[in-house]
Amino acid sequence: MTLELIVFIAAILFGALLYWRESNGNGLYRFFNKVVNSKELQMKADDKTGFVYQQSFLLRLVFISFLFLIGIVITRFLIPIDLATISIFASMIVGTVLGTYLANFIFKSSEVIEDKSDSLEDIVHDTIEKGKDFIDDIKNKDTQTNTIEKVVEKEVPKAPEKSARERLKDKGLLK
Repeated sequence: MTLELIVFIAAILFGALLYWRESNGNGLYRFFNKVVNSKELQMKADDKTGFVYQQSFLLRLVFISFLFLIGIVITRFLIPIDLATISIFASMIVGTVLGTYLANFIFKSSEVIEDKSDSLEDIVHDTIEKGKDFIDDIKNKDTQTNTIEKVVEKEVPKAPEKSARERLKDKGLLK
């Protein structure tokens, strides 16, 4: 279990490294594209698609599985020890796919932060100013309510009013 966990974490880092490497250049993918496809079907010069970069989930899974399958076959021939088990193989694949999506999230969020950094600064500044205004309003309301309470306390008591019975007698409804 410990070895699988270590392999899983290493695979996440490998997936992030693989994604970052393909985001900078996709020469290997272009090479295979030129070998496999005819001139009309080859990718355009400005296309940045790679084995994992800008690919759908299913194609990422297939390419990463194939990569690790080749790696395990080579490892089995070089090292006759039964090190490459199915659970480690699955941990490597899942970790690498997860690492590619983690790297994608990090790249996208850094792009959004760079694009919105100026407006984000203005939003934070406006929020701070509104907070200061709100605190000032609260302080002013506290002093206003204190002065109103003092004025209410200082008011002269009203003259006694007629009771309900006397008002009804005035209207002629009661005798």
